[in-house]
Amino acid sequence: MTDLAKAAGVSIATVDRVINRKLPVNSDTTQRVVDAAEAIGFHATGLLKRRLTEVPLRRLGFLLQKRQDPFYTRFGADLVKATTGAHEIAGKAIVEFSEELVPRRIADSLYAMERNCDALAVVAVDHPAVAQAIENISAKGKPVFTLLSDVSTPARKAYLAVDSRRAGRTAAWFVTRLVKNPGKVAILVGSHRYLSQELTEISFRSFMREHAPGLQLLEPNFILDDPKIAYETVIDLLQAHGDLVAIYDCGGGREGLISALRDEGKAGKIVTVCNELTADTKAALTDGTLDMVLDTPTTTLATKLVQYMIAACDESRAIPPQVLVPANIFISENM
Repeated sequence: MTDLAKAAGVSIATVDRVINRKLPVNSDTTQRVVDAAEAIGFHATGLLKRRLTEVPLRRLGFLLQKRQDPFYTRFGADLVKATTGAHEIAGKAIVEFSEELVPRRIADSLYAMERNCDALAVVAVDHPAVAQAIENISAKGKPVFTLLSDVSTPARKAYLAVDSRRAGRTAAWFVTRLVKNPGKVAILVGSHRYLSQELTEISFRSFMREHAPGLQLLEPNFILDDPKIAYETVIDLLQAHGDLVAIYDCGGGREGLISALRDEGKAGKIVTVCNELTADTKAALTDGTLDMVLDTPTTTLATKLVQYMIAACDESRAIPPQVLVPANIFISENM
């Protein structure tokens, strides 16, 4: 192996990786090792040749939020399906969930997953601890992708998500056309540390200022994407503002929003827009509690993400730094 490594101009560790498939090696390096093996008469040349035609093993890690959220359950299943269905690799999807928005916990989870993954994708708040984890893992040669919301570090390989600007403006377009009377509009935000939610709120406000000057936008309410906090927040809003005419939830916690509107007898009386088509939001669209749902096309995002993660592992092609897709729009009539 020492002679082969010298002849191929690689390390002994790389030769070991090619022979035993311990870690991924790009195809050009594998070919160089095979050519050197033939030239020096290495005893395992036949095995090395088979490595050129074998599908490489790739372990792709996905760190999502809140295991009990139906949206993340669906997204996790789509990511597993996209990984195992990728023909270029023998893919194994490692899906983990972060139950809290605590940045250090997210960073620690990334470090733990990195040991067993060839590439990672993460849904995370924007915070120095998370950015540092991405930078440290990327420095080891393992690409890290941000998903659904970006993180402020050039070390991330690419960002894939719904187009937040379009989503916010689309929600505002619907609100301005459905609201019939002047009044107040409430906005629910999970956290401004989710850059995607921050941009969505900004875009919603921008459209409303331009096209609905007669509607008063209230200050955002932060609900940490928690249904219980969302429920209490909406109850307080309804009691404090008798002239509330619309609510836009640009984050999570949608189940609490729906329950509060029903419990207060406001279902169908306040124009309401939220994210993600789930069993709860389908029922709410059907009975008129919700007017519109902006849904993330998880199958499309999962397929694109897995393809880019495979390419990043092999360094086989250029990867766009940002991939934005439009949200799916659902109302009661098109489910």
